[in-house]
Amino acid sequence: MKSVFGILPAAGFVLAMALTGPVAAQQQGQPPALKPASPACMASAREILSMKNAAAMYANAVPGIVQQAKQTLISANLNYQKDLDEVAVVVAQTFAGKEKEIGEQMAQIYCNEFSDQELKDLVTFYKSPLGQKLLNAEPKAIQLSMMAMNQWASNFADTVTNQFRAEMRKRGKQI
Repeated sequence: MKSVFGILPAAGFVLAMALTGPVAAQQQGQPPALKPASPACMASAREILSMKNAAAMYANAVPGIVQQAKQTLISANLNYQKDLDEVAVVVAQTFAGKEKEIGEQMAQIYCNEFSDQELKDLVTFYKSPLGQKLLNAEPKAIQLSMMAMNQWASNFADTVTNQFRAEMRKRGKQI
């Protein structure tokens, strides 16, 4: 069986393309132009993101980017590794907390996608027993869904590879 981790990027890409399709093609990786949002809208959006623990998604963004930049610089400047290790600590401290900008952008995106009233209704829903159940169960449901998708992708990749081999055998070529 193929490694799930080898299939994961391809399966994730397929899922992302299926979910975003034409929108992603139109935007070409550009962030959406966001309209200004009212303070009430931003408050509701922040509350929803807080209930969904969205900050966990980007909590390590700054250290991760600092580490990535350091590794890139080290690969081009091996003789400066010690200095770059020391500078990385300073850079990480300089930009600590900068990831909160992501949360603000996410809140503004919610405000662009939902009306003030819809966000208030979502806050009410997430505070309800069913909303709480969704908040608690959704991470596991997503994890299990990803595992199922990865298993499907692995099995399908094996099927496709076997079909290639069968077609090549018809041509008298073993692969």
